[in-house]
Amino acid sequence: MTPEIAAQIDQIHVTLNAGGMNTINIVLAFVMFGVALGIKPRIFVEVFKKPKSVLLGMLCQLVLLPAFTFCLAWLMGSWISPMMGLGMILVASCPGGNISNFMSSLSKANVELSVSLTAISTALAVLMTPANFFLWGNLYLHTAKIAAEVPTLVIPLWDVFKTIFILLGIPLTLGILCSQFLPKVAEALKKPFQWVSIIFFLVMVVLSFAGNINAFLKCIKYIFVVVLIHNLLALMIGFSVGSVFKLPFRDRRTLTIETGIQNSGLGLVLLLGTSLFAGFPPHGGMLVITAWWGIWHIISGLTVSTIFNLHEKRITG
Repeated sequence: MTPEIAAQIDQIHVTLNAGGMNTINIVLAFVMFGVALGIKPRIFVEVFKKPKSVLLGMLCQLVLLPAFTFCLAWLMGSWISPMMGLGMILVASCPGGNISNFMSSLSKANVELSVSLTAISTALAVLMTPANFFLWGNLYLHTAKIAAEVPTLVIPLWDVFKTIFILLGIPLTLGILCSQFLPKVAEALKKPFQWVSIIFFLVMVVLSFAGNINAFLKCIKYIFVVVLIHNLLALMIGFSVGSVFKLPFRDRRTLTIETGIQNSGLGLVLLLGTSLFAGFPPHGGMLVITAWWGIWHIISGLTVSTIFNLHEKRITG
């Protein structure tokens, strides 16, 4: 990718009016409510009896993925723009994606572990998402020899905290309460909400980039390569850590999927709905990286699920 192409990607401009942003926020909140419908307190009790897999999952999600993403962005150097590198770090700083439990089920992985990891990373996102993004984002800007090109990354803590708490914390709590006290309702709603979450993100991306569709299509082959490499790194982190620490194969599958599927919908909301990048130069690179991640991890999740299932059939057959 030439600097000229990277600059063109950064010039992609996305704006949403108040009504469009509110719609996205409401739908994302409903999606997170749907995720929480599968979370029951007893799941945590069972999983925490053997906490090794949970702790390793949190290590992958909250520590290793942001750190290795910083390394990858730094190694890519001038092949990506600074804004694209920040986009990668933002995605890595977000909690686990809202379709990871669905993918774990398809993979015949440890769904209880998947649900627990999603719930914990989502609950901790109020603190960990801004903290990781601030740490690794500023480190990237100052070590990749681009500090003169962009301002210092400053996190509007209250703005980000409020957004994450409203969109993730409240729906998660309400969903768990519904699962606990209205189990029949929760069971009836759980699967429809999973499919809605996939459709929602696709519609969200289309609406966000509708005014820049030609520019988006021109740059997609470059974005595809960057996100492909980044997503492969995330999947490898989860599987490698599970293998090194000799977790049961079902748990290795779960760590792979949980680390490889990120809540990039939250990343887009932070980009479009907060003052996170007020005063920054054009940052279309962040937007397209984050948006394509949300589409690609659906494809990669289905692919990994198929591979895991074929492997199991070969062993049992």
